Amino acid sequence: MRKAVCPGSFDPVTNGHLDIIVRAASLFDEVTVAVLINKTKSSMFTVDERIDLLREVVAPYPNVKVDSFHGLLVDYCQARDIAAIVKGLRAVSDFDYELQMAQMNHRLAGVETLFVSTNPLYSYLSSSLLKEIATYGGDVSGLVPETVLARLGERIAERAQG
Repeated sequence: MRKAVCPGSFDPVTNGHLDIIVRAASLFDEVTVAVLINKTKSSMFTVDERIDLLREVVAPYPNVKVDSFHGLLVDYCQARDIAAIVKGLRAVSDFDYELQMAQMNHRLAGVETLFVSTNPLYSYLSSSLLKEIATYGGDVSGLVPETVLARLGERIAERAQG
């Protein structure tokens, strides 16, 4: 069985993330979307909320599952017999960083990294930029799945009140 992982923080999951996940699902028998647990990073959504949102948006894809991890991604991969990491690249600046990570992951554990060029529709999209635009009332519909859009609006309203 060919297994791959699509790692990230997914705070929140965007249509760009979903595009990469779906494309990976067409290439591998099993794809795990692995949410990074980083307790030092301030997030809009908890890890559990991000996992729930991801599970909802990948539900139509039976070979995609969602999990979380902390520590080294290669350790996660080795423990689950995952041979490949799939990463989306938006720009050359992404490649500079991701290439170093890919080479280190290969050296540490022999795990391969496959780079998938982002759909041009989403090449400018990042979760950070999306959250900033949404926080200031900008329209982010079409950039995130509908369920994420609704939850994002709720979270922004909660923060504005509290």
